[in-house]
Amino acid sequence: MTTYKEIFGKYVKNYSSDPSSDIEGQIWYNSTSGTFKSEVLLANAWAAGGNMGTARQNLGNAGTQTAGLAIGGGTNVNESVTEEYNGSTWAAGGALGTARSALGGCGTQTAGLAFGGYTTAATNATEEYDGSTWSPGGNLGTARYYLRGGAGTQTAGLAFGGTGGSPGVSTEEYNGSTWSPGGNLNSGRACSGAGIQTAALAFGGGTPGNATEEYDGSTWTVGGNLNTARDGLGGAGIQTAALAFAGTVPALSAATELYNGTSWTTTTSMGTARRSLGGAGTRTAGLGFGGYTTTFSASTEEFTGETSAENVKTITTS
Repeated sequence: MTTYKEIFGKYVKNYSSDPSSDIEGQIWYNSTSGTFKSEVLLANAWAAGGNMGTARQNLGNAGTQTAGLAIGGGTNVNESVTEEYNGSTWAAGGALGTARSALGGCGTQTAGLAFGGYTTAATNATEEYDGSTWSPGGNLGTARYYLRGGAGTQTAGLAFGGTGGSPGVSTEEYNGSTWSPGGNLNSGRACSGAGIQTAALAFGGGTPGNATEEYDGSTWTVGGNLNTARDGLGGAGIQTAALAFAGTVPALSAATELYNGTSWTTTTSMGTARRSLGGAGTRTAGLGFGGYTTTFSASTEEFTGETSAENVKTITTS
């Protein structure tokens, strides 16, 4: 029988347990299980998740792929409903004190922040979530809606862009009780966002719909442009590893792009084109939910980013 050594000119390494490895295609023999194994690279992909209980668009968002938070939003009325995602299903959480759509959100499922939005006009109301109940926080300095660009945490939040009748450039920073002015965006728009208070990312939205800006805690600087200019898109991740998806071009889009801190790369599209959706998670474990297709949507999609970590596969002859 021909051996691996005869074919490739070197021996397969022998381990009693699977090694830590980031080398795609590396093969070894696990002497404990008596099998050959290899490190396999998983491709970027979207997959269907559980539907929300209430279909809606222009909702606030926070959390991760396995602990997401969908906040308020709009149908034919403004919604106060909050839903929590556990990685497979959504469950009802505590209702907002002020029903609203087009609001901003950030933080985690058990320490969320909701701010701004639209009631019968732009609002500056802020609310804090403890995992079950919303309570009032300090008001934004500028009432506004279409705040898709929230970033940070409940005690270190960031609100930027949006509109209160005209495209906004202002940034505000939250310390857990009050908002204070930060540096202005270079381009006023209802952009999407990702990151933390001192390292945030603003992208897309309005005109120009492909612009990206990076925040260092005081100043916004220009980053790499999106490949597909669009409004109403979702976002997730951090400043150096972000995820942008869906929106309008002006036609509905399912396009997905990955940011590496310098430039955007187009990758696998969402299963359903939509706009005005929520986004949460990271570049390698993202979550997109709700929005508008030809009607209000309750659907959820989960993004798995390309990675070789932990993807050890047993080699068989089948």
